[in-house]
Amino acid sequence: MRLINHKLTNYRNCKNLDLDFDHDKILIIGKNAQGKTNILESIYFLSTLKSPRISNNLELINFNENKVEINSDIIKSDTDIQLDFTYTIEKKRELKINKLKTTPKNFKSVLKTVLFSTSDLLLLRGNPSDRRDWLDRAISQVYPAYDERISKYDKIRIQKNNCLKDYLKTGLLNETLLDVFNEQLTITGSNIIYLRKKFLKEIEKIAKEKHRIISETENLKLQYQCSFLNGEEDLDQIAEKFKNSLTEKKSEEMRRGQACTGPHRDDILFFINGNDAAKYASQGQQRTVVLALKLSELDIITDKTGEAPILLLDDVLAELDDIRQNYLLKSINSDTQTIITSVDTVLFEDEFLKDVKIFNIENGTIKE
Repeated sequence: MRLINHKLTNYRNCKNLDLDFDHDKILIIGKNAQGKTNILESIYFLSTLKSPRISNNLELINFNENKVEINSDIIKSDTDIQLDFTYTIEKKRELKINKLKTTPKNFKSVLKTVLFSTSDLLLLRGNPSDRRDWLDRAISQVYPAYDERISKYDKIRIQKNNCLKDYLKTGLLNETLLDVFNEQLTITGSNIIYLRKKFLKEIEKIAKEKHRIISETENLKLQYQCSFLNGEEDLDQIAEKFKNSLTEKKSEEMRRGQACTGPHRDDILFFINGNDAAKYASQGQQRTVVLALKLSELDIITDKTGEAPILLLDDVLAELDDIRQNYLLKSINSDTQTIITSVDTVLFEDEFLKDVKIFNIENGTIKE
């Protein structure tokens, strides 16, 4: 998979960029706040239709402009594919594949990416929602329909919350409606949990080995934490336990006016030699874990889709020591197109730079 050409119109501070990316390794150099991250974000956006930094797509549109456009030419399985995304200030979205309008599911199925940014290095000590989002984004790269399950679950959960809030206001509870919401949450939520647990085990298998190579002696373990699960439950068992948990939490949910159990409350735990990495691991150890996770994502997507995704490294090398920098760069095989941002070239060896196409960016304007 290759990104050949990438055009941005009114994307944040990139008002008019037309980038020739027909190269295996690309380095974008520039000071902070010049637009480097915006370029990588826009590529990632095409693969997920989500920004890792914002939830409101209006913020993608350059100030004083009416719409944003991303137009990209991709080669996938020796086939030329054109992706076009448009979003207006009226919140109208248009998605096209090869000039034909398409659905979000089909659009997201084309381009695969793995984004590794400085914010990812805080994954272990961040909020549970950060870790859930990381896992959900990784799963969606392999199973585009997974996003729809998350959206459906969130929609039902919000409706249930509104029902519970109405009870707090009026003292009257629509028991029949609440039961319907709980039944729907049980079906959708148990599927989400099952897929998360399954995918996490696949990541763990690969990440353990990568982590061991970097750390030499440390053993990495990943654990999906769900309040009502305690073992290797299958889908039916997860659904049964989720249903029981909803019954047990009913009084608490009525008191608090919100859903208190389900995949929206779950977490992912990381252990190094049996110790909770979020509490006891050094900064270097935590960065080793995240590095192993990101490289594992790369391997899983390649294995399951048959093509290497595009690897996006956003200023992350400056935050890694020499050992982790070298491991990351040497782990990237020739089949993986890699786009890197950095403030300068000092972090890269001359041998690496020989095969790299370098761009310089300043205030949203770029030159080769």
